[in-house]
Amino acid sequence: MVLKLYGSPISTCTKRVATILHEKQVPFQFVEIDFAKGEHKSPAFLEKQPFGQVPYIDDDGFILYESRAIARYIAANYPEKGAALLPTEKKANALFEQAASVELSNFDEFAHRAVGEMVFKPMFGGTSNKAVFDELIATLDKKLDAYNVILGKQKYLAGDEITLADLFHLPYGTMLPVAGSNILETKPNVARWWKDVSSRPSWQAVKDKVAGTA
Repeated sequence: MVLKLYGSPISTCTKRVATILHEKQVPFQFVEIDFAKGEHKSPAFLEKQPFGQVPYIDDDGFILYESRAIARYIAANYPEKGAALLPTEKKANALFEQAASVELSNFDEFAHRAVGEMVFKPMFGGTSNKAVFDELIATLDKKLDAYNVILGKQKYLAGDEITLADLFHLPYGTMLPVAGSNILETKPNVARWWKDVSSRPSWQAVKDKVAGTA
């Protein structure tokens, strides 16, 4: 049975999972959830994803939600395909988990709110607050100073091999310019890393449109 990815083509978290599926060369069927029709709040959907959010996967009856958990599952389940992405040696795995925690606490925390303020809020009928956006970007700028130090010593966030932690940045990092900030281009080591990560074929395949490969 081909793995099914349930999500929305405009969902950042859906794109995160689709990127990893492409990286690991795992065939999948994309099942689009229509937000406008409220499909993500239907009883059938909530039975699989009780929070009414996307994405979730159905891997031959195994249901899993939360994009980062799905990414770890895919990388662990298909270790022989594509880039490794999830180190298994204890110290390398610890460094990966450190980098993944950094992404969640020091990047996503601010980038997703900044993008939400300027892109998603008006998309759903709200009004953007530029002052809030500027404050979030100022905080993110300080966080990226630490990224610049880390990336001055190694190629990727967990070492010299790419991991899920790097790829986790892609959906919101790519939307920062749409929101009005080129912050990822302002620090040399960050800019070098970002150009590398964002140019990967896996992201190029999903950044504009999520489509299955089955």
